[in-house]
Amino acid sequence: MSAHDHKPDSRLKQAEKIATHPEQYKVCEGCGSIVVARAITCPSCHAYLFDATSVRVIAQAKELALRAANSVLASDLS
Repeated sequence: MSAHDHKPDSRLKQAEKIATHPEQYKVCEGCGSIVVARAITCPSCHAYLFDATSVRVIAQAKELALRAANSVLASDLS
């Protein structure tokens, strides 16, 4: 899920998009971020271990959609 989507509605919409096409995503085992399937490393934590099973991707999308965003963005540091 994109770290730029802080509104609950956009997080739910993003989760729905991911849940309907889980084969296009994978979950980072380092930080739990959802990244596109073609990613080699996680853009958030730089880990390189992922779980690409549909069950895990859908479960993580639902979990992230229901909790508040807690990522630190570059814009937060300026």
